[in-house]
Amino acid sequence: MSDLRDFPDVSYSGVHHGPLQAGEWITLSDPKGRRHSVFLERGRIFHTTKGGIAHDDLIDGPDAVVIRSAGNVEYLALRPLMADYSVSMPRGAAVIYPKDTAQIVTMADIFPGAKVVEAGAGSGALTTALLRAVGIHGEVISYERREDFAEVARKNVTGFFGGEHPAWRLEVGDLVESLDETDVDRVVLDMLAPWECVDAAAGALVPGGVFCAYVATTTQLSRVVETLRAHGEFTEPRAWESLVRDWHVEGLAVRPGHRMQGHTAFLVTARRMAPGVKAPRKKRRPAPGAYGDDYSGPRRSESVGDTPTATDSSATDT
Repeated sequence: MSDLRDFPDVSYSGVHHGPLQAGEWITLSDPKGRRHSVFLERGRIFHTTKGGIAHDDLIDGPDAVVIRSAGNVEYLALRPLMADYSVSMPRGAAVIYPKDTAQIVTMADIFPGAKVVEAGAGSGALTTALLRAVGIHGEVISYERREDFAEVARKNVTGFFGGEHPAWRLEVGDLVESLDETDVDRVVLDMLAPWECVDAAAGALVPGGVFCAYVATTTQLSRVVETLRAHGEFTEPRAWESLVRDWHVEGLAVRPGHRMQGHTAFLVTARRMAPGVKAPRKKRRPAPGAYGDDYSGPRRSESVGDTPTATDSSATDT
């Protein structure tokens, strides 16, 4: 009988079919909904407080089954979805959670065949989503300053796709110093100081290309937005966050869940103008004090002929 399992998957979707096999991850869920990520290996036993579960009882069997532990407790066994994998993968740096990954893929308009530059590969959670979105005919170039984080990302990404993804290139180094790409469709930054990369991103992006930054704090949010404005050749930045809340549904008992995914980060997007073309300035008057004496961030030059540096904070007030 031929092996029905598509591993490695020639489409590099990260989705596998057919019998469960040694060398892949599964998710075991107990009756209370607690989840455990298990890497299947022949001869191994996954131990729980309710008794062990032999890996051999799952290997060569179908996906989506119920298995009993030695203590006669039922566990649901499923191959993990990408969202499951991303939050349970081994970590070097913190991962971008699925709610933000979904926003990035959609709002930054990551499309099949796109050329995407990512900086701050971290543990590879966002990278897997970017690669699935661009497909085998696209390209994702990931920059990571720390070699140890890069190695974690490489293992997680290849583990998800079942091998080296042909559209992925991982570079260890600083994006500002190393980026020599041109005709880039999208730039996605997950780093401490994304404003330092605005000039480099502008030089790499095609006209109409999307700049996207993921930042955790309001001070970072302000700095990256004002740096994009100061550059002058990006559209007015849009900034937002997303909050996700589950709902409890049982008969007539329909209410919000007790837990929610609150603030994880802010997202900022802006589009690259054609070289030499200045974006229209905001017509709305800023709030009183927004750019007062205490403000020391980037400022856009008032002179149309000036070419302000994105990191310059010494220009006159808008």
